Amino acid sequence: MLDAPRGSVFSRGMTLRKSMDLAGAAGLIGFSTLLAFNQVVVKLTNDGISPVLSAGLRSAIGVLVLGLWIAWRRPGALSGMAQAKAGGLLLGLLFSAEFVALFTALDYTTVSRGSIVFYSMPVWLALAAHLWLPGERLTRGRLLGLVLAMAGVGWALWDPQSRSAGDWRGDALALIAALLWAGIVLTVRLGQSERLSAEAQLMWQVAVSALLLPLLAPLFGPVLRAPTALHWGGVLFQGVVVVGVGFTFWMGVMKRYRASDVAAFSFLSPVLAVGMGWLLLGEPVGPNFLGALVLVAAGIVLINRR
Repeated sequence: MLDAPRGSVFSRGMTLRKSMDLAGAAGLIGFSTLLAFNQVVVKLTNDGISPVLSAGLRSAIGVLVLGLWIAWRRPGALSGMAQAKAGGLLLGLLFSAEFVALFTALDYTTVSRGSIVFYSMPVWLALAAHLWLPGERLTRGRLLGLVLAMAGVGWALWDPQSRSAGDWRGDALALIAALLWAGIVLTVRLGQSERLSAEAQLMWQVAVSALLLPLLAPLFGPVLRAPTALHWGGVLFQGVVVVGVGFTFWMGVMKRYRASDVAAFSFLSPVLAVGMGWLLLGEPVGPNFLGALVLVAAGIVLINRR
């Protein structure tokens, strides 16, 4: 899922948890809706504030909110961060690069196209895991899911109606963001940062990006694009609601429910993001694009099945 704490689904969440119940399912549907809406917020915010600065400010606000929550509810969750400096810094650098790519992608292409490509991450992770992670071999069912999802992505990018509203540069950047997201998961699984709590992993990512991205922002052009209260509100929404409240909820879900049950909801993110792009931004979503979306969603479900 877009913006979910990177790595936590596939590392800390592998221990046995309770089965999904109605409250958990409702919460995950709400969380997926929040992340889909956030794609729209990012695109609108880009009109007034450069993508790189916006991503950095979001992380800075997120550090404050996350730090307050940890101090209140999870004191000691950040212990061991200093002993995992190399892994933590690598997570932060990958996270920073991911959101430079993703936020800039939404500067060029539509939310619908960007979401389809970005949420292809399970495809690339499944391929990498097959090669490098023990116990993550591609079964027939997962291989079928991988083929369906890749076919869906290709179909969506080919769709002439959608292509006329997008830009190949944005599509390419969304793909780079998806690969970086998969790289973060692999870094957690294969490195020393796997021993950290989910809160500590997340803090490394948002803290490094909060420091690095505002410094890099001027290299990508003007940092301010005549921002209004709406654009500053978009940054505040992302920092407080998405990073602060949303990520906190996500960490709670991963501690409570089985990771495989949670992963089964990941197909909702691209579906809802496409719907939000069509409903709120008037993006073209024709029959071809909807067919491609069905293939991607079905593929993600099969890839995540255990």
